[in-house]
Formats: sequence, C-alpha cells, structure tokens
Amino acid sequence: MEFKHRQLDNGLTIIGEVNDAAQSAAVGFFVKTGSRDESPEISGVSHFLEHMMFKGTEKLSPLEVNEAFDRLGAKFNAFTSEENTVYYAAVLPEYLEDVAALWMQLMRATLRDDDFNLEKNVILEEIAMYKDLPQFDVMDQGRALHFGSHCCGNSVLGTNESITDMSADQMRNYFSSRYAPNNMVLACCGNFNFDRLCTLAEKHCGVWETMDSPRPLSEFEGTFKKKHVQNDNLVRQHLCLLSPTVSMQDPRRYAASLLGMMLGDETGSRYYWALVDPALADIAVMQCESMDGAGVFYSYICCGPDKVSSVLETIDAMHTDIQTNGVTQAELETARNKVLSAMTLKCEQPMGRLVSLGFNWTYNHHYQTVQQEVDQIKTVTLDDVSRLIEQLNPSRYTLMSLGPQQL
Repeated sequence: MEFKHRQLDNGLTIIGEVNDAAQSAAVGFFVKTGSRDESPEISGVSHFLEHMMFKGTEKLSPLEVNEAFDRLGAKFNAFTSEENTVYYAAVLPEYLEDVAALWMQLMRATLRDDDFNLEKNVILEEIAMYKDLPQFDVMDQGRALHFGSHCCGNSVLGTNESITDMSADQMRNYFSSRYAPNNMVLACCGNFNFDRLCTLAEKHCGVWETMDSPRPLSEFEGTFKKKHVQNDNLVRQHLCLLSPTVSMQDPRRYAASLLGMMLGDETGSRYYWALVDPALADIAVMQCESMDGAGVFYSYICCGPDKVSSVLETIDAMHTDIQTNGVTQAELETARNKVLSAMTLKCEQPMGRLVSLGFNWTYNHHYQTVQQEVDQIKTVTLDDVSRLIEQLNPSRYTLMSLGPQQL
C-alpha cells in the first residue's frame, strides 16, 4: 500500500491509500462541520444539509442523482455527527472516477427552495421517529445535560422549532461558510489512480472559494448533573451516564478506548457480568467517543423500573473498585484483542478503511497505517490504564433517566 497526499491551491486536501491488489475502491468527502458548529437558531442545519446534497445540481435532478449511483453499482450514503458530515461510496475500481466526479458535483448542490421546503417535512418526521426511540432520546438528552452550554451538547437533528423556522437562505449561508474547500478532505482507498483523481478534483473543485471556517476548541469536563424525565408510557427505564475522557488529539485515546471496552463491551465486560448476566439490566454498554478537543464516555442501560436503584448502586460499586484496584492484565488483553480484531477486519475492505483514513487526517492532519494503529493499541500497558482511571475519575458522571421510575 502507498499513501499519497496533495493540496489544491484553494486548500482542498486530497489523500489516498492506494492498494493495487484491492478488488474495489472507496471515495468520500469529509466535511469538518456538524451540530457543534451551529447556532441555536439553525440547530440541525448540518444534518438537514446532508439530505439536501442529494437533491441535485442545476444539471442533475434528484432522480438522476440516484440513477447515476445505481448505474455505477455504488454502495453510497452519508452521515452527520456532532463534528463531521461524510459523503461516501464504494465501487468497482473501473467506476471510481465516475462516482468521485458525481460526488464532486453534488458538493456544490443547488439547494433549491422547493427541495428545501419538501425536505423540511422529512426532517420533522425523522425527529418525531427518533423521539419514539427511548434509547436515542435518552442519549440525546443526556448529551445536552452533560455538556450544558458547551457546543458539543448540540443536537444533530435539531428541534421542531429550529427546523420549522429555518430558511433556505440560512442554510445556504451556512453551506457557504462550512463547505469551503479548506474545511474539507477528499479521501480515497483501494485500487485507483491517485494522479487521475487529483486531476479530476482540480477540474471540478479547483474553482471553489476558500472561506474562514473556524471551530473554537475548549476542554469541558461536564456538568455532572442528574435529571429524570417522567414517561409513564414506557415499561422500561432508560439511563444514560456520561463522564469525560480524552480528545482525538490526545495519545491516551488508545488507552481510553480499551478502558471503555473493559467496562462496557456488550459481552464479557464488567457491565455485562455485573448487570446483564444477573438480570439486573437488559442492556448495559459503554462507548468511548474522543472528539475534537474533548471526549466523553457514554453508558446506556435499559432495565426494569424496580431495578434502577440496584443498577446505580452496582455501577457505583464497580467504579469504586476500579478506582481503588484498577483493572487486570487479563481484562486488558481481552479488550485489546477485541479492539484489534474489529479494527483489522473493518480495514480489510477499502470502504471500512476509508473512515479511519479520513478521520485521522481531519483530526490530526497526518497519515497512520493500520499497522501503526495496531502498534499504538499494543503498546498500552496496565499502568497506562491505571493512570487514566486516576486522571479521569469515571466515578463522577452526569446521569439522564427516562421512564416511569423517579430517581
């Protein structure tokens, strides 16, 4: 495999990991924008805009866009998070340039008023749909509670009010400032010709104007508040616990990801043996999310309303134990093997590798091979994890509860 990198005069970064032995290729635009970059008045605009990018250009209708992807046999989609909006496709190598050219055109979608007004109803329906999913709702509200006024607490979907009141001009203004070439990365993996991809990008993207697209970064531990939202229509209690962890720029993130696996993997973790195996909870999982300048451990627990006190007492006892005694070498090795297996299996295909490649550059502006990531995880020691536990103190957490039982 060979890594290649080029930057256009307008700041668009093009990166590629070329593998001539691959049977496919994947390409994607990584736009450094998400809900944390929005003001309250346009909450949800990043996700809304993701939908709008599929509505076509002056030369392509929405139907023609979908027909073009289908004709190429592309596996394509997009997603929006608190920090990034990513557009991607995986195809046979002979169609890589065609699908890349299609994405390059769509990155300057027309954003027509008629399409905006129609898609607004789709977004409102999506908000309503997710409100009916307690796991999503408690996590969304938990994030807002944990971050308080910090921008990382902004909802990706926005609210009924912000979406209803949003104008097409507000979206177009946001697009102009955030979808600047100097705020985007074009990444490609697999069997493709890097020089031809760059020539294509120069043709379609070289005229895009550079803009100032700042993102202020600030560390934030969390509010450590506790809140309950009563919902007697639910038969289960849904809990979200949030505690601070390290950022994507912090080398300790590898130790943090292993700690999250040891504590809250869906099988074989401390959460599993303490909560799920003895039937205190139906679901008990933790994930580590390192972000731009910040980070958070999320725990999601679903249990019977009568088990809430026991669940929280068990979690607090578990945190006291790891704070006092740490974790074991056997736990570390098990977590390491799980993380390495998941990562290497995902990266065997260009589409799986694309996201890691793009995010490594977006967050840290450097290339890291799969083997380098493997080595970083392998070098984490028990002392590293113990120091991290002491520094982060995960026994302090924000708690969001949703269901029929008061805390």
